[in-house]
Amino acid sequence: MTATGPLEIAERFFRAVENGDIETIRSIYAPDARIWHNHDRKDQTVEENLRVLAWVAATLKNRRYRVQRRVAIPGGFLQQHVLEAETVGGPFSMPACIVVEIKDGRITSLEEYLDSAQANHLRPLTA
Repeated sequence: MTATGPLEIAERFFRAVENGDIETIRSIYAPDARIWHNHDRKDQTVEENLRVLAWVAATLKNRRYRVQRRVAIPGGFLQQHVLEAETVGGPFSMPACIVVEIKDGRITSLEEYLDSAQANHLRPLTA
């Protein structure tokens, strides 16, 4: 991986999510990384999270993260953003905050805090 600083890793990670580049995302995660979301309070494995991100790539077209704040913190980075996209039901927008831990240039922990009411708008799209 060429990006080693936390903000470079953040840029590379979110660019890969925007592009639906699952293999790049996989390469940024440490193999045993844990991904947690406030709406269900459960840990996901990398493979579980990659399946979700593949669904996001297929469902949310023209994804864009409008970054409001991205800062390096000890051991990683914090990012506040609004995910904007197009769905079959129209425009979608969801604010979120991500707290990420990095070790040896790879994401080892990602905690995502989002408004579950906004995420629930996506459920009809899975039917």
